[in-house]
Amino acid sequence: MYFEIVSEITSVQIITAGNSIREIARLRKIYGEGRWRKLKGFALIRLPKGAVCKAEIHWYEAHGIGKKEFKIKRLL
Repeated sequence: MYFEIVSEITSVQIITAGNSIREIARLRKIYGEGRWRKLKGFALIRLPKGAVCKAEIHWYEAHGIGKKEFKIKRLL
């Protein structure tokens, strides 16, 4: 699902890190080695039809690589 983040991500929490990430091998293969973490937070997003709403977002992040693969977990 396509969406655009229109505000800062707040209440950021680490869900898991390192080898406990289920998809760690794929992340390292695509984006490279790094200290990978899976995080969650809340932000305002814009959906494809223009609606703006608050959502819980999950993503992967590694130092030196950045934030990758954002996904909407639930709309609030």
